[in-house]
Amino acid sequence: MTTETNLNDPLTEWCGHSGAVVDVVSGQEIIECVRCGFRHVVPLPTVDSLIETYATEYYRDEKPAYLIHAGEDYEWATLNYRDRLDMLTAHLSVGQRSLLDIGSGPGLFLKFAADCGWRVHGIDPSIQAAAHTREMGLPVTQAFFGSENVGDLGTFDVVHMNNMLEHVPNPRELVEKASTHLSENGLICIGVPNDYNPLQEALRDKGGFDPWWIVPSHHLNYFTFDSLNRLLTAAGFRVLSQTTSFPMELFLLMGDNYVGDDALGRSCHNKRKQFELLLQRAGQGNLRRELYEVFAKLGLGREAIVIAQKA
Repeated sequence: MTTETNLNDPLTEWCGHSGAVVDVVSGQEIIECVRCGFRHVVPLPTVDSLIETYATEYYRDEKPAYLIHAGEDYEWATLNYRDRLDMLTAHLSVGQRSLLDIGSGPGLFLKFAADCGWRVHGIDPSIQAAAHTREMGLPVTQAFFGSENVGDLGTFDVVHMNNMLEHVPNPRELVEKASTHLSENGLICIGVPNDYNPLQEALRDKGGFDPWWIVPSHHLNYFTFDSLNRLLTAAGFRVLSQTTSFPMELFLLMGDNYVGDDALGRSCHNKRKQFELLLQRAGQGNLRRELYEVFAKLGLGREAIVIAQKA
C-alpha cells in the first residue's frame, strides 16, 4: 500500500521499498530506494502486467522506426558492437566465446557477435523482435527471462543486457538469475541509461528543463554508475571495467533542445555518429574509447556500461 506523500515528505513506503521522493512524473513517484540502492518508480508493476506491453506493443507503438534507423546506423552500430566484444574478450580466456543476450531485441548485436565467431542465443519478450532475429537465422527464445516458459538455456561465458534492466520490476533478482547461466568466472555486461547524471542535473537546475529522462510508462529504474556497481556487487559480481556512450546532454547545453523534437534529436544523433566514425577512420579509435572511459569515471555519458565477473 502506498502512503500519501508529496515532494516535501521525507519518505514514501511501498511493499518493503522506502525512500525519499525525488520526482513525481505522470502521477508516479520515483524514490531513492533504501532497500534497492537505486532510484525506481513506485508502485512497481508485476511481470504479468508487462507481458502484453513488451510482447506486442513496444516495437509497434514505441519504436516503429527502429529497424529503419538500424539500417541507417549500421556502420556506426557495428563500431560500438566491436568495442563491446573487444572489452569482453579482454577479460576472457582463449576459447571463451559464448554469449546469452537477455533483451536481445531484433538481434542485431547477436548477428554481429555470431559473424565474429561467437556462439550466441537471444531472449526477448517481443514477438516482432524474436521473429526478426529468427529471420537472420539466429537462435532466440521469445519470452521474459526468468518466466516459466524460458526452458533450458544452458551456460555461457557472457551474459549481455543492454537497455533492458531499466524496464524490469526486480533488477537484482534478474541479475542473480542471469548468473546461474554463466560458466565459471563468466562475465556479465550491462548497459543502462545513465540517469540523474551531472549534466542532466545542471540542465534541470539552471537550464529550465523538466526531467525529460523520466518515462515511468517504460523505465521503472534509474541508475548511475555507482548504483549499478552496487547492484552488481550485491548480486555476487566483481566489477572489472566501465565505459559510456556519447553524452547527448552536451547538445542541450549548447542550445540544441531536442527534447520532444524527433527531427532535431535525429540530427543530433547523426552528429554524434559523425564524431565517432571520423575518429575511427582517422585511426583514433583508441582515443575515442579512452575518452569514454574518462567520462565514465566522472559519472558522465548517456549510458552506464559495466562489465563484471561472477565471484
